[in-house]
Amino acid sequence: MPFYSAHAEVSAWADNEGGRMRLVALAPDAGGKIRAALQIEPKPGWITYWKEPGNSGIPPQITIAPESGVTLDAIAYPVPKHFFNGAIEDIAYDAPVTLPLSLTAAGKGPVTIDAAAFIGICKDICIPFQANLQLKLGPAIQSHPEEEAILQAADARLPKPPSQDFDVTAHAMSPDRKTLSLDLVLPNEGPGEGKAAPDIIVTGPSGYAFTKQIGGKRDGATFKVAISIGKLPKDYDMAGKQWSVLVIDGKRAMETTLAFE
Repeated sequence: MPFYSAHAEVSAWADNEGGRMRLVALAPDAGGKIRAALQIEPKPGWITYWKEPGNSGIPPQITIAPESGVTLDAIAYPVPKHFFNGAIEDIAYDAPVTLPLSLTAAGKGPVTIDAAAFIGICKDICIPFQANLQLKLGPAIQSHPEEEAILQAADARLPKPPSQDFDVTAHAMSPDRKTLSLDLVLPNEGPGEGKAAPDIIVTGPSGYAFTKQIGGKRDGATFKVAISIGKLPKDYDMAGKQWSVLVIDGKRAMETTLAFE
């Protein structure tokens, strides 16, 4: 496997037939927290995948070498697009995308991030794209405007948390677990907007995404709809589980948690 390193706040680019990727990071703060990101640039005509890719595809996977003393706390995902090609459904990105990473460094002093990134990148065929990305971080004694701008731009593309004008106000699973009913408050973005059904992506158990809407009805700012729930894992127990829902309405997107008793 190729090994890409740099003594800087950005790694070298790792190249693939369908695109390239690299690691970006800022120096740890006083608590050892590191703002970082995986930059992915598919070539024109190619896509790479969201955290739940749809019918097929490979979700991004990032692992940090334990001996580096750095742990990966969370990966955030900018708002994806929904693609349909016949019976194939993809939840993906068809343009450059930056996935924000939350890391923690143990101890003080210089930090080396040794990451293995694995993504799918697809056009007519899907190609697994794997690379080791390494970079070294010094103390936070100077600003890095280029890296800071990359991370700020990535954060701006993340879906927002619920708000008064954009929220899921009720949810319920049918007794037969075939449909999930949702009541939503949707933003009215302006004349002519906010009339079509929003794009709704429900993510349940790892590897499962549900998007098919049944009987959606929009009445002003309210929207009631049922989401068709496909086959769940055998003997899956809903009690105590938390699913997620991403709602894309026009130019705005909101993501929240659905808790089941």
